[in-house]
Amino acid sequence: MRAPFPLMLFAAGFGTRMGQLTATQPKPLIRVAGLPLIDHARRLAAQAGVQRQVANLHYRGEQLAQHLAGTGVALSWEKETILDTGGGLKAALPLLGDGPVLTLNTDAIWTGPNPLTRLMQMWDPERMDQLFLLLPAAQAQSASGRSDFVMDSQGRVDWAKGRDGFLYLGAQIIQPHLLTESEAAFSLHGPWSRAMAAGRAYGVLHQGGWCDVGHPGGIAVAERLLRDAKEWPGV
Repeated sequence: MRAPFPLMLFAAGFGTRMGQLTATQPKPLIRVAGLPLIDHARRLAAQAGVQRQVANLHYRGEQLAQHLAGTGVALSWEKETILDTGGGLKAALPLLGDGPVLTLNTDAIWTGPNPLTRLMQMWDPERMDQLFLLLPAAQAQSASGRSDFVMDSQGRVDWAKGRDGFLYLGAQIIQPHLLTESEAAFSLHGPWSRAMAAGRAYGVLHQGGWCDVGHPGGIAVAERLLRDAKEWPGV
């Protein structure tokens, strides 16, 4: 496996689905199994050997900045307005460098093989500009049951468009040259579509457990997942 890529931790969102849990704190500081969500993500990064980490901040960003002080995580502030995933990633590129970048949503819990390691092991720059970590939609816990993508026998990915397929788990490797939008705030859907149109978007399956913690009910599901997998933090 090549040297670990830099990692973007998406941490700027409002967390509105969390209701009162995010009234006074940002979602990445909500605790699951006694540990803030962003620290679960940072543990994965440390286990994968990732050195350069960047977190984008907006909603109650001062709390996150204080929490991350002294950790070595660089901060990409979105103070005037939130930039969405694509705009946030593009704004952070000076801190991340010119090459391919790992990104990880900070509102999920993982068990089993490290998702970041899995992506880096499967990355092939000769074929890929985009690599998603996926799970069959029917296997995803605390999710809507939707499918984001379909995948062919070679691993190439396209939009599901209502077809049964795979759920995107919020972990990927992406080439920065896909981020061609001129506006400041934009989602990653445009860059992903460009990679798909070029036949350079691929998927790989996560070989462990995963749980979305985007809503309050996800906390108990995630803690049960960690307990069943005997991966409770500190144990």
